[in-house]
Order: sequence, then structure tokens, then C-alpha cells
Amino acid sequence: MRKPVILITGASGEIGHGLIENLAASEGTSIVTIDLQPLPREHRDLVDREYLGSILEIHLLERILAEFEVTTIYHLAALLSTRAEFTPVAGHQVNVEGTLKLLDFAQSQGESHGRPVVFLYPSSIAAYGLPDLETKNTSGPLSEHEWNQPTTMYGCNKLYCEHLGKYYADHYKQLAAETLSGKVDFRSIRFPGLISAFTVPSGGTSDYAPEMIHAAAQGEHYACFVRPDTRIPFMAMPDAVDALLRLAHTDRSRLTRSVYNIAAFNPSAGEIAELVRRGFPKAQIGFEPDLKRQAIVDSWPADVDDSAARRDWGFDPRYDLETAFSDYLIPHISDRY
Repeated sequence: MRKPVILITGASGEIGHGLIENLAASEGTSIVTIDLQPLPREHRDLVDREYLGSILEIHLLERILAEFEVTTIYHLAALLSTRAEFTPVAGHQVNVEGTLKLLDFAQSQGESHGRPVVFLYPSSIAAYGLPDLETKNTSGPLSEHEWNQPTTMYGCNKLYCEHLGKYYADHYKQLAAETLSGKVDFRSIRFPGLISAFTVPSGGTSDYAPEMIHAAAQGEHYACFVRPDTRIPFMAMPDAVDALLRLAHTDRSRLTRSVYNIAAFNPSAGEIAELVRRGFPKAQIGFEPDLKRQAIVDSWPADVDDSAARRDWGFDPRYDLETAFSDYLIPHISDRY
């Protein structure tokens, strides 16, 4: 018999590290990972099998399908917003075609072992697209269905894949003689900007916040690429990992939708700079807005309405703005350097 496992794609990324540690602490949990980059040694010992390669390589997925019974998929692999904007075709290939292959893989697994495969998909506030600053400043917290008009390749990819997931879950091959939908239990979180104390930023347009902190900890000058008044929602990385796990373990009957907003705090870039200076008094932070990247961030909401996540599956972040810096970011990033 094939061994039941949890599959994590993009496991060497920012979310993957925390997810592996939390899942491995659960008794009886077996983990299989896929990534282009090898896992750190301390995480390699926590997984049953590590596959090095791309999610676009069908033979990798076929090997997993033949050997393991995948019960849950955390599909973290992605080409992030800034990098996808420089290479939009590659962004589409990884973010859309890769996700389609994983959804089809989940469908095959669900058909094979007769139970729905829970499919966790990290989406993004990049799925939004506000037309101008006036609209952004007067709209208030956005719900999941408002202003879904992204202006970036990454945002387009994420929004489309949200719909792909809902298609596989509810309407897959709906003209077939037998019902084939229901084999994929698709669940998605639209993450805000994520700030980690343990991994270095890797190409997100919201990375001005973590870049600012890491530069200050190393005694380096940082030129922030957005205006001081720029405001979007953020969250500390441990709360992002906790949210994925909580959503994954919630009974499907409690969920009223497939895609959920979450957020913890929404400071301006200037307010972030002040908190960084408080933690690192010698921090050298300037503001040199990049007009093109600024335009992207300006199209994202200043805040989101996450009441559905709080109601349906008890989302409740541990860290607010002050404690994220005082208890998590400043101490751990100081130790890192």
C-alpha cells in the first residue's frame, strides 16, 4: 500500500520552513517536498522524501503518485511579483501551468484513493487592482470580491488560479456522464505582505518592509522604494503558517467560501521605518520611490476585510504591529546578524 503523506511544493521558500517545522511536530505526519533548491539540513531530517526539481516536471509528480497517497497539498511554489513582472512568460508557466499540473495531480490522487485531497493555495493581495490612490484611500477594507482587477502578471496568475481551484473543486468535467468534481477540496488564503525573521526577502513587491529591517540589522543604508505614506496590510510569518494549518484542519462544512482574506496590521512605510529605528537606533533609512513599483503597491488595498476567516475558521493572529516588532522581528533578526 502507498504511504499517506502531506506534499509541500516550494518547501525551501519563506512559508515552507515554518510549515515543515509545525507539521513535523505533529505525531504520525509524513512529509514529501518538491523544490528547485535543497532544504536546509535541519529541515531535511524532518521530511520523508525530498524531490529536487520543478513542479513543471511531470515525471516528478508521476513518481510521487506511484509511491505515495497524498492526502493534503500545500502548493507554495511560485515566481513572486517583482520577478514575474520582469519575466511574465516564466511567471505564467510557474504560477499558472504549475498550479494546473498540481490541481490535476490532486484530482488523480482523489480519484485513486476515493477521498478529496485538501489543496491549500496561498494567493495574494496582488489579486486586487485599485484604479487610483483616491479610490484606495476611500474604499476602506476590501472584501474578497471587490476590485479583482489586478495589474501585474503575478496578480493575474493568482486570481486565475483561485478560479481554477474552484473549478476543480465544484465543476470539474461537468459534462461527463459521472460526477468527477469533489475530489479536490480547494482552500485559498489571500496573504498580505509577509515579514519573516528567519528568511531573506526573495522578490516580492511588498518586501520593502522586511528589506528595511534586515538592512538595519546589518548596519546597511536602505533606500525604500515606496513613499513614506504607502500603506498595505502585513503579517508576521508565524501567523501566516498558523493560518494555513488552521484552514487545512477546519471541517469543510464550516467554510462558506474557497478564498479568504487575512491580515494582522497595516502600517505605512514611514511607520515601519520608525519601528525599525526604535529597534536599531543607528538604522539609516531613506525614501527613494521607484515610480513603477510604487504604482503596483498603490493598486493594492490599504486594508482588507478578513471577517469571513475569523468567523468560519477562527483566524486570530498572535502578533499585532507592536509585538511583531518587539517580540519576533527585532530579537530574531538581531540574533541572525
